[in-house]
Amino acid sequence: MGGPCKSVIMKVQKATGQPFPEVQWAVLQLPNQPQNQIYSESCLFSGIGAKMKMLPSTSVNSPAQGNGVLSSRDAARHTAGAKRYKYLRRLFRFRQMDFEFAAWQMLYLFTSPQRVYRNFHYRKQTKDQWARDDPAFLVLLSIWLCVSTIGFGFVLDMGFFETIKLLLWVVFIDCVGVGLLISTLMWFISNKYLVKRQSRDYDVEWGYAFDVHLNAFYPLLVILHFIQLFFINHVILTDTFIGYLVGNTLWLVAVGYYIYVTFLGYSALPFLKNTVILLYPFAPLILLYGLSLALGWNFTHTLCSFYKYRVK
Repeated sequence: MGGPCKSVIMKVQKATGQPFPEVQWAVLQLPNQPQNQIYSESCLFSGIGAKMKMLPSTSVNSPAQGNGVLSSRDAARHTAGAKRYKYLRRLFRFRQMDFEFAAWQMLYLFTSPQRVYRNFHYRKQTKDQWARDDPAFLVLLSIWLCVSTIGFGFVLDMGFFETIKLLLWVVFIDCVGVGLLISTLMWFISNKYLVKRQSRDYDVEWGYAFDVHLNAFYPLLVILHFIQLFFINHVILTDTFIGYLVGNTLWLVAVGYYIYVTFLGYSALPFLKNTVILLYPFAPLILLYGLSLALGWNFTHTLCSFYKYRVK
């Protein structure tokens, strides 16, 4: 099947100033061409320009935005069960996963998380769902979680079986269990209290709530389970003011990232209101940070003691 060559796509990227994955997405939405044809450069520019503007408006009557009424044929394809089956089926088909795009999302969750949620808008336009349909992000997150937890076990001088036990706790309780609990709670709260009155036909997908949690959890994981490892033994656990200043500051940044990325996820949905309340936890977080420094409470020391207690 014909298509634009990579050099032309790079020219479009340079001209539009958009990241390569977003340009690549727009190109993929263009109509297929016969095998004996390829896109001309001018055609590609005009076509991609239209696709890059495909952001949803805030009109609650637009059937392309929320979970509006679908035709009977489309309804069967867009039920929660059908989406869940499709997602789980792809979970074991690594060749169908776009790991390059998932890695791009992980990078931008640190530098520009708004761009990640812009892609969720694109998915709603093209596939009529906010949640991810590609489990590549979840797979990469799981790998990060396993590697960082093994590193934690090494830093805390745990044995092989203790590290495996800690890994199982972190994966199935801290990540999956707590993630399911938080996602369900946020899904309930957003649908119950944050949906605009005139948008009652719209609802937040549970899968999207879970994706928002995963997005917010990734920076927290990298900061507390990877970056912090380099400072634990020689700085953080030295029982000095510098120790708990560094450790607690990393916790402040990590939890702050979680709150902010969660806020961006729900504020990206045009049918929700008052999403600014999701930033309110910043107040008690900063207060707790100040109290911890005044009282000499080392969060990381508490976490390490808890991890060691778990694997006894």
